[in-house]
Amino acid sequence: MQLISNYKNFLDSGKTERECVKSIISLAKEQGYKDINDFNSLKAGDKFYITKMNKAIALFQMGTSSLENGMNILGAHIDSPRLDGKQNPIYEKDNIFYFNTHYYGGIKKYQWTTLPLAIHGIVCKKDGTIINVTIGEDEDDPVFSISDILPHLAQEQMKSIASEFIKGEDLDLIIGSKIPKSKDDETHNKDEKCEKKEDPIFTLLKEKYNIEKDDFNSAELEVVPAGKARDLGLDRSLILAYGQDDRSCAFTSVQAIFDAKPSERTQCCLCVDKEEIGSVGATGMASNLFENMIAEVIAKAEPVYSELILRRCLSNSNMLSSDVNAAYDPLNSGLYDKDNASVLGGGITFQKYTGARGKSGASDANPEFIAKVRAAMDENKVRYQMAELGKVDQGGGGTIAYHAAKYGMNVLDAGVAVLSMHAPWEITSKEDIIQAYNGNKAFLGIK
Repeated sequence: MQLISNYKNFLDSGKTERECVKSIISLAKEQGYKDINDFNSLKAGDKFYITKMNKAIALFQMGTSSLENGMNILGAHIDSPRLDGKQNPIYEKDNIFYFNTHYYGGIKKYQWTTLPLAIHGIVCKKDGTIINVTIGEDEDDPVFSISDILPHLAQEQMKSIASEFIKGEDLDLIIGSKIPKSKDDETHNKDEKCEKKEDPIFTLLKEKYNIEKDDFNSAELEVVPAGKARDLGLDRSLILAYGQDDRSCAFTSVQAIFDAKPSERTQCCLCVDKEEIGSVGATGMASNLFENMIAEVIAKAEPVYSELILRRCLSNSNMLSSDVNAAYDPLNSGLYDKDNASVLGGGITFQKYTGARGKSGASDANPEFIAKVRAAMDENKVRYQMAELGKVDQGGGGTIAYHAAKYGMNVLDAGVAVLSMHAPWEITSKEDIIQAYNGNKAFLGIK
């Protein structure tokens, strides 16, 4: 069960995409991987990584075959639904100090109230100093929380539909308070001229963290559930943790490339950002991020750089777009086509297509490629299941698959079944984590 222990540690140390990249680099260095900039040229057997803005990373193990023949790629994302701090986040209202947020990704807003929450991220000062922030994870740390209305006064709230219970602008954390002034204090202040004191929260931030009020203008602070990944159930068969979408797939992909045998084809593990909001931005899959990474590899692996080699490499590659699938929920069975749903403990899940309703936004994998993947799973005795996300017209979802498919490569969605997906605390099966690791490792060996 060392794999499961390592997985839970990965979740605990990587609650943001920056923290994930940092953890992956640390693990990769232990496995002999180096920054691509440490190589003048690349040859078969070389192991290296490329990062982008500390929020996306790709690991490579060079094969004996030419890059022109393509690679075997495991692609996952390392961002998760959360709350992001606004540019001017701290304000006081009637003696309570709040941290103003904007939610990130698809969440049920009411699920984020009355939980212990932590703040992770960085604050960048004008002199170039970067302050790393993690508050709420250590036992001695304070935590933060979003208040909710007590049941005695919630008659009107309870008449609202679920999406309106809590409005987005009301997802503000309580981060402190001050004692209200008494009438005697007010009289005293009128009688004596005195300078207005700085709010105690900003004084604390300056003294303890060297953060000024204006420094929040260049900060990236993320609000996540406080606490560690835990075993779930009397039999400890399940895992309860934040961010398993999609770090369950990222971890098993990273571990697979570490443990996979060298191959004719170059092996790659790609972990990208921004999938939860459409794969946008410089670190998302919709950008030229991956294409630029491969161009850098070709420039150091080939005698002469060629755009044609780049295009052939991408077109001839195979990819598992590793993202989670909705686990069948017996208490809400009417939302699923049971014969085509993934179940907890059923093994790694393959999805021929994702998308919504009429397969909108889907990458529909070729059956010839699926058969090849199935053969590799059976040969390596990997337990797997074929599924889709919910009933037709019920909903749907997407992954980074269609962004990779635009290059002409073979792409199949694969991942771990998750119960309570996108909730602050998600549920997975240990068996599925193990089989995802085994399946990813088997896939990397496909010729």
